[in-house]
Amino acid sequence: MDMRVLHRTGQWCSARQVGRVVGYDVPILPEYQVAGRATVDRCYLLLDEAVQVRKPVTFVGGIEGWWYVDLVEVEYAGDDLVVHDMYVDLLVPPAVDRYQVLDLDELGDALTGGKITAAQCAEVLAATQRFIHRYLRGPDEGPSGPAGVFPPAEVVALAELPAF
Repeated sequence: MDMRVLHRTGQWCSARQVGRVVGYDVPILPEYQVAGRATVDRCYLLLDEAVQVRKPVTFVGGIEGWWYVDLVEVEYAGDDLVVHDMYVDLLVPPAVDRYQVLDLDELGDALTGGKITAAQCAEVLAATQRFIHRYLRGPDEGPSGPAGVFPPAEVVALAELPAF
């Protein structure tokens, strides 16, 4: 299914959907480009997870090849999607044996500054915990519940497609 996604940079991007995952290509703004690297990132919206994942081509050094996970709200606009960043991010290395949670201070600032509601804050915290439990916990780490392979198969399928 072809569609468009409005990225937080204000760019409309061509997209494709496989199952409950939407992949889209976003041009990297010139000030963030790395010489000799691609100028487009492929992002993946996990619609049932309230997250967007990508493996930024701008990551170099010790974090090259890591996944960047954004907690997001997705707004449906006809056949198009609008992505709203919900402040919380995670960094996940390729081995998925650990992770870093980022920007909880930005979430707190957004709540106290009136940029988001208490209900939105509660939902992003719950979505963060669901994502961690589903994709990032070890097999012997509780709590019980459905576990998923990271990245999901739909992300792998979309990653193999040519530019949108």
